[in-house]
Amino acid sequence: MDDIDARIVAFLIRNARASYSLIGGEVGLSAPAVKRRVDRLRAAGAITGFSARVDPAAMGWTTEGYVELFCGGRTSPDEIRAAVRRYPEVVDACTVTGEADALVHIRATDVRHFEDVMERIRAEPFVVRTKSVIVLSRLVDRADALAPLR
Repeated sequence: MDDIDARIVAFLIRNARASYSLIGGEVGLSAPAVKRRVDRLRAAGAITGFSARVDPAAMGWTTEGYVELFCGGRTSPDEIRAAVRRYPEVVDACTVTGEADALVHIRATDVRHFEDVMERIRAEPFVVRTKSVIVLSRLVDRADALAPLR
């Protein structure tokens, strides 16, 4: 990825609906040249898709929290992934260092819904215990956090 590719990706992160012409004006290329670069970046897997950013609360998801999963035995990441993917309220999950085996990010309509989801996850056969926290306020939400470093 060269500097122009990085600038194109950064622009798309800020505004995925921007025209190739608008992007080209910003990076000094024609619209067809920008399109070729975007197509190449998509084919290489650097750009994985385009999406709309929405306010979760406006969509009815007013409660969010994180649940640490402590798993028994030799539970593999694939087993954890398969289990938590079944819950549409799980918006992100990862294995982590430390005492917990995984960290699960949940969005729910309210605290009761959050508790219900957490209880269903807690009932998975490999889960020994959980530890959860509810988000009170989001302090930083960087939409452009994945912009290429220059």
